[in-house]
Amino acid sequence: MKNLRKEFPVLSQNTYLNTASSGLLYDSLLEYRQEHDLDFLIGGSIFRDKQQDFLNSVRKSVGDFFGYESRNTILTPNFSLGFNTILNGLEKNKKVLLLDEDYPSVNFSVINKGFKICYAEVNASLEQNIEEAIAKHAPDVFAFSLVQYINGIAVDLNFLKQLKLKNPDLLLIADGTQFCGTKVFNFNTSGIDILGCSGYKWLLGGYGNGFILFKEGVLDQITPENYKKAADDVDYDSSYTSSQARYECGHLDTFSFGSLLYSLEFLSKIGLSVIEEHVNELSNYAKTELANLNLLEKDVLERNNHSSIFNIKGDQKLFTSLKEKNIITSLRGGGIRISLHFYNTIQDIDKLLANI
Repeated sequence: MKNLRKEFPVLSQNTYLNTASSGLLYDSLLEYRQEHDLDFLIGGSIFRDKQQDFLNSVRKSVGDFFGYESRNTILTPNFSLGFNTILNGLEKNKKVLLLDEDYPSVNFSVINKGFKICYAEVNASLEQNIEEAIAKHAPDVFAFSLVQYINGIAVDLNFLKQLKLKNPDLLLIADGTQFCGTKVFNFNTSGIDILGCSGYKWLLGGYGNGFILFKEGVLDQITPENYKKAADDVDYDSSYTSSQARYECGHLDTFSFGSLLYSLEFLSKIGLSVIEEHVNELSNYAKTELANLNLLEKDVLERNNHSSIFNIKGDQKLFTSLKEKNIITSLRGGGIRISLHFYNTIQDIDKLLANI
């Protein structure tokens, strides 16, 4: 892992604890992006002649990365656009369960569309709260982030499998933007019906790319009947009228999705299991040391398993002080959020600890 740090110039000048805000650009990806644009410069429209084959290779790589062989892999510029398209296809009489502190791109997208809404509280008893909310409110949809963006509390993956088994008609829509790229994950066996993700954080794909995975049959299930009827009534190419076209309307940028493809291959060469082991080691060390300093909230301390995102007690003054010492974090939720990826080290955590 230490050798890999050389790929990331930011790390030579900064202690970067902010992947939950933005993943890093790295040297070999920059080289790929420069070659891409040089090919476009030289070839013009000829460069785009094989774009569909290329985008199909991106879809396949996304599926392979998450153990998913279905063709129901859709590319989208970011999670939010894809999620809003999903919501636009749902009947407005549906009841949606949300987590009370979840990312605004999840919660506000649901709220502003007029669905019936109920909530489960995000605390140490998160999974129990979800089960109780389902029993009480009988929602049709559960939309949630796999990892909470403020404090890093993560929904237990085994719990989600059991939840789907107990509630087969409940549509589970997960935002994996703060999760994908940190652990080995198999979408097929997850219990999740729809997984969306933006690629610019833990996947290191840069901005302008994301994806949605749909379990078999789900994409057709949430496609509005009026859309299907209109598609049947016109004589257009299926690239304009298919269920996938609702999400992939207009052009897709080979620069952005090529960057995602490159980074998926980059992470695969390192090995997701290797990344997971290292990130877990960092997370466990950080949790222990931050707890010793009484800097973590009670709900995080009481959870057995945690992500690599933490929110520590601190204010604008401390945030500014850290930044002046080239320790890069984020102000979130009344505290200071740190986030650790495979290019971080124990020494990075120690530097943070020495300056708070």
